[in-house]
Amino acid sequence: MDFEKRKAATLASLSSVEADKSPKGSLDTPIIPLLNTINQHPCFYTTSSCSGRISILSQPLFNPTIDEQKPKKKARGGSWLFVSHDPADPDSILSLLFPSNPTPSSVSTELSEFVFRFEPLIIAVECKDLSSAQSLVSLAISCGFRESGITNANKRVIIAIRCSIRLEVPLGDTYKIMVTPEYVRYLVKVANEKMEANRLRTERFFGLLQSNGFLGSMDVDNSNNMSVNESLNPTDVSMHEDGLACDNVKVGEVDELEKRNGETSSGLGDFPGCSLQIVHIEIVGEPVEKLFLWGHSACAWDNASHYKVVVFGGFGGMGRHARRNDLLLFDPYSGTLETIKTVGDLSLSPRLGHTSSLVGDHMFLIGGRTGPDKILSEVWVLHTAKNCWKLVQCGGSDFIPRHRHAAAAVGSNIYVFGGLDNDNIFSSFYILDTINLIWKKVPISGDWPCARHSHAMVAHGSQIFMFGGYNGAKALDDLYSFDILKGQWKKEKTAGRNPHARFSHPMFVYKNYVGIIGGCPVRQNFQELALLDLQLCQWKHVNLNSVGKDLFVRSTACVIGDDLIMVGGGAACYAFGTKFSEPAKLSLRHLTPSYDDNIDVKNKTRNMTNQNDEENKTKNQNFKEPQLEHVPDIAGNGDKHLDDESPLTNDQFQMAASHYVLKLDKRYAKLGKDILKEFGWLDLGRKAYSQGDGLHICFPVIDDFLHIFHEKKNHSEETIEGQDEVDFSKLSKGNGYMSNGLSGPKALSLLHEHGANIQKDEVVEVRKAAKPPLKVMSEAITTLIEHHGLPARLLEELPIRWDRLGDIVILPTTSFKDPMWNSIAEELWPTVAKSLKANRLARQGPVAANGTRDSMLQILVGDNGWVDHRENGILYSFDASKCMFSWGNLSEKLRMARLDCRDEIIVDLFAGIGYFVLPFLVRAKAKFVYACEWNPHAIEALQHNLKANSVTDKCLILEGDNRSLAPKGVADRACLGLLPSSECSWVTAVRALRSEGGVLHVHGNAKDSEEGQWTEHVLKSIEEIARSEGYCWEVSIEHVERVKWYAPHIRHLVVDVRCRQTQR
Repeated sequence: MDFEKRKAATLASLSSVEADKSPKGSLDTPIIPLLNTINQHPCFYTTSSCSGRISILSQPLFNPTIDEQKPKKKARGGSWLFVSHDPADPDSILSLLFPSNPTPSSVSTELSEFVFRFEPLIIAVECKDLSSAQSLVSLAISCGFRESGITNANKRVIIAIRCSIRLEVPLGDTYKIMVTPEYVRYLVKVANEKMEANRLRTERFFGLLQSNGFLGSMDVDNSNNMSVNESLNPTDVSMHEDGLACDNVKVGEVDELEKRNGETSSGLGDFPGCSLQIVHIEIVGEPVEKLFLWGHSACAWDNASHYKVVVFGGFGGMGRHARRNDLLLFDPYSGTLETIKTVGDLSLSPRLGHTSSLVGDHMFLIGGRTGPDKILSEVWVLHTAKNCWKLVQCGGSDFIPRHRHAAAAVGSNIYVFGGLDNDNIFSSFYILDTINLIWKKVPISGDWPCARHSHAMVAHGSQIFMFGGYNGAKALDDLYSFDILKGQWKKEKTAGRNPHARFSHPMFVYKNYVGIIGGCPVRQNFQELALLDLQLCQWKHVNLNSVGKDLFVRSTACVIGDDLIMVGGGAACYAFGTKFSEPAKLSLRHLTPSYDDNIDVKNKTRNMTNQNDEENKTKNQNFKEPQLEHVPDIAGNGDKHLDDESPLTNDQFQMAASHYVLKLDKRYAKLGKDILKEFGWLDLGRKAYSQGDGLHICFPVIDDFLHIFHEKKNHSEETIEGQDEVDFSKLSKGNGYMSNGLSGPKALSLLHEHGANIQKDEVVEVRKAAKPPLKVMSEAITTLIEHHGLPARLLEELPIRWDRLGDIVILPTTSFKDPMWNSIAEELWPTVAKSLKANRLARQGPVAANGTRDSMLQILVGDNGWVDHRENGILYSFDASKCMFSWGNLSEKLRMARLDCRDEIIVDLFAGIGYFVLPFLVRAKAKFVYACEWNPHAIEALQHNLKANSVTDKCLILEGDNRSLAPKGVADRACLGLLPSSECSWVTAVRALRSEGGVLHVHGNAKDSEEGQWTEHVLKSIEEIARSEGYCWEVSIEHVERVKWYAPHIRHLVVDVRCRQTQR
């Protein structure tokens, strides 16, 4: 039965007068409108639900003699003594538990336990596909239902909408209540408060669904139905580190904003022929994963020779994602990333949602949060010359704790607006006097902005500009300015198309522009840069070209020279993991000027920056107005036009309606292509082709280029300022004009001088968009099983994700399980490999439950399983079908690689293929390593890897059981990298250390709720072993590293145990 049939049957049963299968027998009245709203969406229907209830459950006590013989069940059964889907009456419950005149019939003869419970809303929803499931889960999480997630994704996609505000308290048993009536009354009060919180979350969820394309009536016009991708874009939700998301902008709200401006977006930028390329920066030094952050802060720092970016805090980072307190220095031009080591004992707790502002050589860090309920008001100062932190005490007005606020520095003052403290959203505005360390709360005046958080604010001269944010109900699209001299806010009225409503976006100032990029909700039309021209008070827009899908949500933007440096950003979903954006830069220098220097600005909106106000310029010595040339304009409705003085001919207009190309002599083709790509004029959607026996190359160009090219032709009699003739061939050197500030007009002149001309594209060969590998595989396998007459249900076993190891694609164990696949195996596996562009194909199997922990990988296509895998500059080669390899241990291998092990001798008791042996030798520069291993396949790989990495002379392989072969009394450090436990060799490790002691890296698995107990067990065990071996050591835990999740609620931990010799 397919989705539509199951949905129809379920909805039919809901409308039936017969009781359903629940104990109550009917739907809970408070959530019927919510259930109807979900069920009316074409991609969802509810399968079970509860609005939330307060109950007392009577359940049989566990009887070991009887119950152990019964089949295991999730629950012991029982019955309700009391249940209510509304706030409970304490007197009713007290009379039930403490009857004034108990009768024999009121006491059950069966011994049962009484449990008082509060259970919040839970709704099970079947979804049409994974995409719609992800969307609905994201919306549910955004409303506080943080435990929502996908519970089944095999034959049917089922999600559960739920949260964690539960309460469960045992009261006693059938014969005796163990609590007092006063305590029961207190429990009822707590449960009623939770019921109210549950109601508010449910109402918020209901309202959000209605504003996101869920229809509110059963009379649905199918012609107006939106697909789930239109009404619930999963990327329209911004997530923070706890899995919470902020509400989405209402569907249709963006269109309303455009209508208010009397304009519609054409999808093109307002800079004709100009688009900006997002270039990802290759990182050297520290791992790039350290910049996989959001909620951090960043400042452009004048670091001696040139500007760099200093980054602090945020959520993400290497290994397990968490709040961070790393202080990083990033050079965007060399790509160098380094960790700043601060002086002194003071260090900040990990945090996010703070702001940092540079005032002179001091960076002021304000607010943020260190945990869900730990919101900060503190101010820290980093002395950038001395690299030391100081916590400062500020006087004046009380500054209330907050995070997700915005700050901007002007002179020695830092201006802070808005923010969030749990459920409180602020509209307060503070000034921090950094000289006297005094807070001043600004009194309300002028057009005061509403309360908001996750907005952005920048300073330009004596003005502060603030855009967007979230007010608790919707994203905002308003622009405010604060005049520092007058001390007043003003809501700005601007020309041009307003940027779409958004929050969690960065904002920046470049020359005479205020820019906005990214933010949430993430929409396709957010692949643009919005620029406010401060001279014309007009919004303009530039398209962004990106190699990948950059997610600039809670990222930072710093302008250095003519480049916009983007650091961090991303989102997380409870059920689908986390995505971070790579560090990137955009060159802003190609915001090309217009050739019409006579633009009439008399009728434009007033100059918002008061450029004629000499007093402002005097008081702001660092404020200089660079004179940008004007760019060709675009009409408010998005239609392209040229100035009336240089109209297009009829032929040119006819050409504009068609596709066209730029024709160039073959000798200049490569250089011409470089110019077109540099300025975003090349149409990447069509293919170039040769003409005239290959003597000429035709490059497809975008529509806007036609107008710019012909306008330049009309000005061809004008010479390029400061240059009579430019040698086109010099551009091929790479460091000539292209990287030395070549402007748009010069580039166009060069094209004209070398015979470039426009002509219609007679070929129009469109580049086909590449299909996703999953779709290619699905189509190919569908054809295959239809050809062989196999059932379509087999398609449910196609994998939706896979791993790559070298040139091997590794399928999960859950794929292609049905024996029927074996009948077409000869055709199946090559088809899958070709679809996934794999040279070799394999299927994952469990690690063998033997002492050598062999890999059970099954090679499906290919002769053998030998692969080369490079990681952190280290080459690992091994037979993947015989040796285990874990991607999840990367962070621990990097941690070991960063140790300074010069002059150290190390014993690795479980060497494998060299997982930690190679980082110790290649990166940490260990003096010598003894490698113990008893798997012959791993030993073969280890020998090969030592040779490949040129460290054979620094390692001795000891083949066999480490408990009998490991050396004694030689090691400065010992590694015990065996899971689930390395305890079998703890005695061996202690004996391997020198008599003076050393460090043990003890690996093991532990429940997340028992990490402390496991760590204490390791410490006490090592102490006892050392004592029994006759060592007089002080044993301590130096560090506990959470490497990865090994299984649900099971962590892979590494404990660094330091053993020091003490006086007897």
